[in-house]
Amino acid sequence: MSPSNAASKSPLTTYLQVAPLMLVLLLFFAVPVALVVVVSFFRYQMLVGIVPDFTFRNYIDLFSNPTTWTLYLSTVKFTLITLAITFVLGFWIAYFLVFHVRSLLIAIGLFLVCTVPFWTSNIIRMISWRPVLGTEGLINSALIKAGVIDQPLQWLLYSDFSVVVAYVHLFTLFMIVPIFNSMARIDKSLLEAAVDAGATRWGVVWNVVLPLCKTGIALGALFVVTLVMGDFFVVTVMSGGLSGSATSGIFNDLQFLNYPRAAANAVILLIVVLLIAAAIFRLVDVRKELVR
Repeated sequence: MSPSNAASKSPLTTYLQVAPLMLVLLLFFAVPVALVVVVSFFRYQMLVGIVPDFTFRNYIDLFSNPTTWTLYLSTVKFTLITLAITFVLGFWIAYFLVFHVRSLLIAIGLFLVCTVPFWTSNIIRMISWRPVLGTEGLINSALIKAGVIDQPLQWLLYSDFSVVVAYVHLFTLFMIVPIFNSMARIDKSLLEAAVDAGATRWGVVWNVVLPLCKTGIALGALFVVTLVMGDFFVVTVMSGGLSGSATSGIFNDLQFLNYPRAAANAVILLIVVLLIAAAIFRLVDVRKELVR
């Protein structure tokens, strides 16, 4: 086969290699999302169910309902708080593993220790905080015995605090992994050169490490944002029903079999997540960084 024939057939070979993935994405992502979008414009009628009648009523009802704005503001609040805490924890844990653990074997071992909680389900890990944060839990019992407080702290459990604690516990690893991967690719000689040039430890972190691991930070932020904004179970269980999220509104509509309204709410949530993802990719060209 001549080089010209091989070159002419290479695009076809590439398309054939990509075809299975495209087929999977089409069947299990594009088609379901398209169906949700279509159903969101249908009408719901009591005792009848879904009526295939094109209408914007579902979106108008959602945007005119103050509860919708409250739920989305609550979701954004949990997302930003969780994102900030997981970033701080993920960055410094990855920094310690990469730059302060001299042995690669020990670093890998400590990194695997971070994955130990993932050997159990999210539900078990989340429920495990109840005996710790409860009124008769470990924290309240220890504080009472130490004489720090006289009465149990009520805000530790079934509150926004417990929701954030559960989120941080569940999703910090999703921030550690991409940051760890980015930091591991940094040439250690750059840090030595910065120190030789007179930079302080904080200066090295701010001017060298942080810019070079921005891809990992962006990917970790994307993971955490999508996981928190798409969560329903944690905010419901850990808040005791006192707090809600955007997915709570979707679940409530599903309970009443109002699928068009639930679909419209899902479309709005998807758009919000896509806008956040677009903003992250606008700040960091992830594709360009990953090719390096």
